[in-house]
Amino acid sequence: MRIRWPRRVSAQVLAIQLTLIGGVMVLATGLSLAPLSSEIDNQAMHQALAIAQTTAADPDIARDLTTTEPTASGPVQRAAERIRRATGALYIVVMDSRGVRWSHTNAVRIGEHVSTDPSAALAGREVMQIDVGTLGRSARAKVPLRTDGGKVVGAVSVGIGYGSVRDQLLATVPRLLLYAGAALAVGALAAVAVSRRLRRRTHGVAFADISALLDEREAMLHGIREGVVAFDRRGRIRLINDEAGRLLRVGADATGRTLEEALPPGRTTEVLAGRVDGADLLTVSGGRVLVANRMPTKDGGAVATLRDRTELELLGRELDSTRGLLDALRAQDHEHANRLHTLLGLLELGLHERASEFIAVLTKAHRASAEQISERVHDPLLSALLVGKSAIVAERGVSLRISPSTLLPGRVVDPRDLVTVLGNLIDNALEAVAGHPCRTPVIEVELRAEGTTAVLRVSDNGPGVPPAMRGHIFTEGWSTKEPALPRSPDAGRRPDEEPAAVPPRGRGIGLALVRRLAERYGGMARVTARAGGGAVFTIVLPEALTGDDTPTHEFTAAGESR
Repeated sequence: MRIRWPRRVSAQVLAIQLTLIGGVMVLATGLSLAPLSSEIDNQAMHQALAIAQTTAADPDIARDLTTTEPTASGPVQRAAERIRRATGALYIVVMDSRGVRWSHTNAVRIGEHVSTDPSAALAGREVMQIDVGTLGRSARAKVPLRTDGGKVVGAVSVGIGYGSVRDQLLATVPRLLLYAGAALAVGALAAVAVSRRLRRRTHGVAFADISALLDEREAMLHGIREGVVAFDRRGRIRLINDEAGRLLRVGADATGRTLEEALPPGRTTEVLAGRVDGADLLTVSGGRVLVANRMPTKDGGAVATLRDRTELELLGRELDSTRGLLDALRAQDHEHANRLHTLLGLLELGLHERASEFIAVLTKAHRASAEQISERVHDPLLSALLVGKSAIVAERGVSLRISPSTLLPGRVVDPRDLVTVLGNLIDNALEAVAGHPCRTPVIEVELRAEGTTAVLRVSDNGPGVPPAMRGHIFTEGWSTKEPALPRSPDAGRRPDEEPAAVPPRGRGIGLALVRRLAERYGGMARVTARAGGGAVFTIVLPEALTGDDTPTHEFTAAGESR
């Protein structure tokens, strides 16, 4: 019958532990019995030697050996049997110098030659050995028999029955097995306890399942499009998947290092280390907007997840820009309607020359504004952004001015980065001046080149930024704007309608992106006070321009850069 191997990890560990413990106890018992048998044999031989020495020390036996005949009733036989019965020896044989017995347990053998070689004892040497004689296997000793003058006249051979030796050994075995059984029981209990603990930790799954789970875990962690970073209780990185490495710009060598060693100081490190409380915390790393969450584990560590929200933020800003353009177009539609009504009235009144002058003035004003921007800003993306922003800020009653010192050649390395910086700064300035009571709200833009360095400056006459806040305004998640209180999501809802979702509040990402872009170029971003009130945002982008006057991009008919 084939023995089935258990599937559970705990059962397998228990079986292996019990097998090992049983094998070790059997081996230990065998190793203990082997020297024990040898020791008992040695003790028996020494006991036989002591009896032989005591017998040979009797002067009457040496004298009677030389003065009497070997008979069953002789004095030598009587003395030897008396000592044998007193000591419990198997036999005591006294022999003369020729090897003839003068005493024996079996009196019939008296007068016969001994069965083993007595030469060593007759030569004056003492002998101990395990041997087989006429009475079977025994532990025996032979000593020379001397007269008072020291002459060897014979020998004494004493044997201890091997049965008694085996009895001693067998008497020791139960006690030894008792100790071994007790040790085996303790080991089995310990194995059971370890097995139960292991079963709780592994939830009773099999080794094959654990292997499959590990393979699935690796595939899942490195296949999902969400960054995962695991930390131990000392704050060292225990695991980092491919997406987290891409988002944080770290490699596989970050494993085993602390966050401070793997990442530069900043909000991202603070969030991942758990020093910033909250859920869905926003941070910017390498120009990418990340949403971070951190969950502690039972062993004192933590697992942090990262989601890339850059594309979502860009889409949201594009949507905001589209809404702004729609609002501007809607306002311009009303304005154009009013102008068309005026033109129609002039024509109906027959004031044709006045109508022509009216059209010329309007066309000249619009063309002058666009031409002014394109003459000073040679990059088409940036000039288009400024023309579009002019319409948006005008719709909100704000004037967008181009500084007289503005002059930016069309040799921008990556105009999209400058569009991001300039668009965020204008939006930030518009929010500031639109909510600030001012008679003539103004936003002024200055773009200039200093060699290969681009300097962008946006100023406004809004409330400005207090000095205490200037060190935090470029931090992600921080904003000076108070979010408007949203209307209650359940206001006006019928009982049978689903509850409406509360719209999310702003998180202060625009200026953080500006700072990250400036740092990526090796530049800086700062805010200062404007003379007469307001704020001035200055962004310096080294190496943002090429060294020649050749434009770095062209436009296709579809309006895409290449």
